[in-house]
Amino acid sequence: MATQRWPALWLLTDERMGAELAQAMERAAAAGAGILVRHHRSSDAERRALVEEVKQLGAPLALARDVALARKAGALFVHNPAGEPGDLPFSLSVHDEAEAQLAAERGAALVFVSPVYQTRSHPGAAVLGEEKARELARLAGCFAVALGGMDAMRGAALLQRGFDGWAGIDCWRQNLKAVPI
Repeated sequence: MATQRWPALWLLTDERMGAELAQAMERAAAAGAGILVRHHRSSDAERRALVEEVKQLGAPLALARDVALARKAGALFVHNPAGEPGDLPFSLSVHDEAEAQLAAERGAALVFVSPVYQTRSHPGAAVLGEEKARELARLAGCFAVALGGMDAMRGAALLQRGFDGWAGIDCWRQNLKAVPI
């Protein structure tokens, strides 16, 4: 896997978290995790406000899709950029071999490989499992973050088995005082 240049832990924001999002962001920031602002269905104003909250927490910031806002906000990278990211680093979602190869070809700085395990956000969806997820991470050839059904124990295990980081949504609703990294 790649040499670590990015936080090993990530919170991916999700509108479904509702009022729990603020606490989840505080927990993530306290653990030294990066926060990837997605909120695809939110208005531009709501997304900008969320970006400002992340910046006030002092957490490393990444932003999904919006290259201009990512650049303006000083984000570390843009995730699944809508348009050309220019010189801004970018990450891509990887769910299969074709996406892993695309990430390698495009020069993605990071990939979020998912779903490693069964997840609440995509109930009943097929999972990759650890072996296939590691294979996709190797194929992408960059900093690889495991996503999908994650918790601190699974994340720690995957870090020992070759992943560079792990990310979650629901796991940050819990108090992860002793997040092993």
